[in-house]
Amino acid sequence: MRVIFIDKIGCFLLAAGFFALIVAGCKKQDRPAGREDEVDIQLIADNFVSPIGLVSPPDDSKRLFVIDQVGTIWIVDKDRNKLATPFIDLTSKMVPLNTAFDERGLLGLAFHPNYAGNGLFYVYYQLPPRPGGPQPGVNWNNLSRISEFRVSANANVADVNSERVVLEWDDPQFNHNGGTLVFGPDNYLYISVGDGGAANDVAPGHVQDWYAVNAGGNAQNVDSNLLGKILRIDVNGSPYNIPADNPFVGRNGRDEIYAYGLRNPYRMSFDMGGSHMLIAGDAGQVLWEEISVIRRGGNYGWNVKEGTHCFNAANNDTVLASCPSVDILGNPLIDPVIELSNAANPAGGRATTIIGGHVYRGKDLKGWNGRYIFGTFSQSFTTPNGELFAARTSGAGSWNYNEVLLKSHPEDIGYYLRGFGQDNDGEIYLTVSSVGGLTGNTGKVFKIVPVNDKNGDGY
Repeated sequence: MRVIFIDKIGCFLLAAGFFALIVAGCKKQDRPAGREDEVDIQLIADNFVSPIGLVSPPDDSKRLFVIDQVGTIWIVDKDRNKLATPFIDLTSKMVPLNTAFDERGLLGLAFHPNYAGNGLFYVYYQLPPRPGGPQPGVNWNNLSRISEFRVSANANVADVNSERVVLEWDDPQFNHNGGTLVFGPDNYLYISVGDGGAANDVAPGHVQDWYAVNAGGNAQNVDSNLLGKILRIDVNGSPYNIPADNPFVGRNGRDEIYAYGLRNPYRMSFDMGGSHMLIAGDAGQVLWEEISVIRRGGNYGWNVKEGTHCFNAANNDTVLASCPSVDILGNPLIDPVIELSNAANPAGGRATTIIGGHVYRGKDLKGWNGRYIFGTFSQSFTTPNGELFAARTSGAGSWNYNEVLLKSHPEDIGYYLRGFGQDNDGEIYLTVSSVGGLTGNTGKVFKIVPVNDKNGDGY
């Protein structure tokens, strides 16, 4: 096993699009790997379709709940047995999915901070569309919904009839749904929502914003809809309450908004330690992929910028010579802490989409405390060859990071990387599959382990 050090001086790490990553114009240098870098992946569970994330409930059960995009949540118990019955099955409620490729489905799961006492949890999924559409002759594609459910008397089975709808919105296209639900250290629910879909943030259902050059769009518009945003709500309401310090409370703008200017923030997480940063991976258009530290009221630039570059909606594989550095409200457009090149970037790249991960806070991987683990879906849409990276978190400015090459997979992960998970001990898991679509049963869950941990149990 070795770790490849990416020399960022005089080169760029390129990544963008739906799913992609690459290193272009960069010199790779083999760096001797100390014991802290000796890692591999250990199989935990398999026989999923499209596992896109893993969540541990805030209790002492040591169970892992795996989100399968096709509509089910499965439990892996403390002994690593995948239970025969799903925790919940929402397939009958969902919009029919495209088996070849789809960004809809069951996308997010979060347990109430007091789950051990009240048994409440929250899911994000897409239903068939409501009547009407974003403009005459154009129908909505789906209805996105955040719902609360309650566990049944059986701790391993939810009460599917307990659904309480918390929040809904109409989606104009099938893609760019974001999808992460996570409770913050403030006990509020954070929701990542994409810009509505299509491309460039300029299709039917993508409203006008202040930046006329790109004729868009939802991510920069704070008063017309919730698309292209990270939301923050208090679920202890009817149907929810608004935290008093949300940035647009008492101002022009939707009160639910916490941050904006995002294209497709598919996966995000809070650091379990340190300053509890909220870190999001935002999938780019054609040129650049990005990881950003999300702060209250922050504008992350889309579609004025893609990564650190001026975006060109009329020709999305070129960069505009200039663009604003602040929005119409006077808020700066915040640059990402990590920028990668997309596989479609004319300058080169090997990432189809960036997959946001977690800050490592476990004990098994010596010397890894505080590293942000993230990856890419694949290097092309036809080969299961996602990649894994580890960043040194820091304050302002860009983060340095390494490509992590696993002992058992010395070139890449060997799968399409769909998501990550973290247990209550701070250990990190990968959710992967061998096919890019929503078919078969090749989905697996792996744990990142030291190479000398034969059982993957940390001992």
